[in-house]
Amino acid sequence: MKVAVVGATGMVGEIMLKVLAERNFPITELLLVASERSVGKKLTFKGEEHTLIGLATAVAAKPDLAIFSAGGDTSLEWAPKFAEVGTTVVDNSSAWRMDPTKKLIVPEINAHELTKEDKIIANPNCSTIQLVLALSPLHKQYKMKRVIVSTYQSVSGTGVKAVQQLENEIAGIQGEMAYPYPIGKNALPHCDVFLENGYTKEEMKLAQEPLKIFNDNSFSVTATAVRIPTSGGHSESVNVAFENDFDLAEVRRLLSEAPGITVQDNTDTNTYPMPIYANGKDDVFVGRIRRDESQAKTLNLWIVADNLRKGAATNAVQVAEYLVENKLV
Repeated sequence: MKVAVVGATGMVGEIMLKVLAERNFPITELLLVASERSVGKKLTFKGEEHTLIGLATAVAAKPDLAIFSAGGDTSLEWAPKFAEVGTTVVDNSSAWRMDPTKKLIVPEINAHELTKEDKIIANPNCSTIQLVLALSPLHKQYKMKRVIVSTYQSVSGTGVKAVQQLENEIAGIQGEMAYPYPIGKNALPHCDVFLENGYTKEEMKLAQEPLKIFNDNSFSVTATAVRIPTSGGHSESVNVAFENDFDLAEVRRLLSEAPGITVQDNTDTNTYPMPIYANGKDDVFVGRIRRDESQAKTLNLWIVADNLRKGAATNAVQVAEYLVENKLV
């Protein structure tokens, strides 16, 4: 299995390599791909040193699999070039997510849709992944009508520049700003760029991607996305209206039995999901499970996950594992 990791020096790329090593992904040859300014530098994987190569060199090597985390423009230009030489691409950018010819995959939900013909596969947005993973067993059982989600997103979702801004502010250092305002001791209702409808791109990803993942337009999602001064882990306050009524004990059971979910929900012991506990873990954590007392058949949830792992790198590696296990590459 010849595997290329495109964007190997970025925040998500580094976590991808860590996850590939932790999960003992079957690699016979590893190609670490980076921008031209990093070509020739060295990176270590499983104790072995690898020299970073450029995209054209990687395409010429015809890897079986390429896992991308190098930004939308790079993916739009280069994913088709890899696909042309027979490589299957798992792309972590937003470039292909809403393309009707490409599949948007969370393995626990819809990996079964993948075939050998799928040469470019999209990884959903980090906030979407944790949301749909928690909603999937509940939608099957009770049928969602409407989802209202407010996010509390880590600065790591913006990138290394934003993490540095927060660290500088904590240390009292004047430095480069990733955001238009300070993020320390603050909350910015501004994730990604604003669109003509008044929503941000991040909010529209949350509105559109779940419908594609579930292949179901019978429910709707509306979102407000907020950046907060945490360095790892996204949190979501979620209100779900269902067609059918539910029993809270059964909701907890369904979530507990769902793959990739850990329920943390005991108010007697102050047990609930928090980014500080989700950091470095692959599960999606769900708690504060309670009935909405203002409206029938409606549920409130609090959902937390490590946005760089299950929200990005781990999900992409799990897609790759599914492809290998089912002989689709």
